[in-house]
Amino acid sequence: MKYTGMAPGMWALFAHSFRKQLTEVFAYDPAAAKRITRKAHGEYRKIIAGIPEFEKGDRFKMNIVSCAMLTAFVLSMDTRPDVRRLTDYYRQAMMIPPMKLFCRLSAASKFTEKDVNGMRKTAAFRAADRNPYSWNMEFLPYSDDSGYEVRFSNCGICTLMKQYGLFDLVSAMCSLDYTMSEAGGASIFRRQHTLAAGGPYCDCGYVKKVK
Repeated sequence: MKYTGMAPGMWALFAHSFRKQLTEVFAYDPAAAKRITRKAHGEYRKIIAGIPEFEKGDRFKMNIVSCAMLTAFVLSMDTRPDVRRLTDYYRQAMMIPPMKLFCRLSAASKFTEKDVNGMRKTAAFRAADRNPYSWNMEFLPYSDDSGYEVRFSNCGICTLMKQYGLFDLVSAMCSLDYTMSEAGGASIFRRQHTLAAGGPYCDCGYVKKVK
């Protein structure tokens, strides 16, 4: 993947927050946080360069770029973090005001005909058949019209973090699904299985909130 467009844009948007949370969550002093961030930027560029280009129409490019960013910071830290603290770090680093706004705007169209059609199209696309850093999913509407479930049989985050010896930390990223759903305000997020925990798939259930 070329370091153009989304990749530098994501770095510009989130790097300050990722650096700040090195101090807030891991207690690095500001000088160390700056040094780690500088090293992480180099790692990030290398990771991005090793990811194949995503096809036009693949809606998961942002997910893998976010994973590349977290992976770069973990590889640059002085001490390998445990999954609990990394979960807190990633959540706080990602949930900056523009991200909260993105969640609310996305929630405004949740469960609409456009949203459902987009999910069906993504399920049929099966991007991971051609790119192991992308995702394959099934779309399963609930029979009572209370929402829907998405089941992932292939996960680009698992592929990338396993490549860098960080597979045990994948759940730190998975937990953001709950946070984003809550920030959006349109759905209650439910999950029973993850590939990272040895499950048969990753399930993402979205139940309509009763207004």
